[in-house]
Amino acid sequence: MTLTDHINTTARRVPIWLVYIVCALPAPWFVYLGATGGLGVEPIQELEHRLGELALQFMVAGLAITPLRRHMGVNLLRFRRAIGLITFYYVLCHLLVWLFLDVQVWSRIWADIIKRPYITIGMLAFTLLIPLAVTSNNWSVRKLGAAWRQMHKLVYPAAVLGALHYIWLAKGFQLEPLLYMAAILVLLALRLPKRRVRAAS
Repeated sequence: MTLTDHINTTARRVPIWLVYIVCALPAPWFVYLGATGGLGVEPIQELEHRLGELALQFMVAGLAITPLRRHMGVNLLRFRRAIGLITFYYVLCHLLVWLFLDVQVWSRIWADIIKRPYITIGMLAFTLLIPLAVTSNNWSVRKLGAAWRQMHKLVYPAAVLGALHYIWLAKGFQLEPLLYMAAILVLLALRLPKRRVRAAS
């Protein structure tokens, strides 16, 4: 049995509910660290950063599922919905920390969205993810039919905007945000259909 076969066999044995629980645990853990002084001298900013970074990491993981199956034979499709919803969960947590712990003054929120490009881009990415999260259920798949697949392609621009949000937010040149963008662009490129080579006449 190959390594790919071992991965696929193990993946089939993992219950989906366990994926949700394990993947969701870092958020309350980071909140606990922030409340107990474990996130440094600026716990709110650090909490906001870590939740946003987790959102990007799960976004990358979700985008990797199709290329892994197509190019390596690793089948993790049964986890794709869970990974997508966990991504939205971390984006939402990131947003809520910004709203309730960072900004706090509600009259400033709209002004910040308009005046700060990185916030504008982040909010646009979040907006694109909302219909995807709402329709990530079997009823929506049956009801929407082919339109469901088209709608869920919104994850592609949302991922690029999320990485751009991180790049724009970073102060000065930082390699890490650029690596996230590179990973997302490579994974999107790997999803492109292969061109058929025409036989010579």
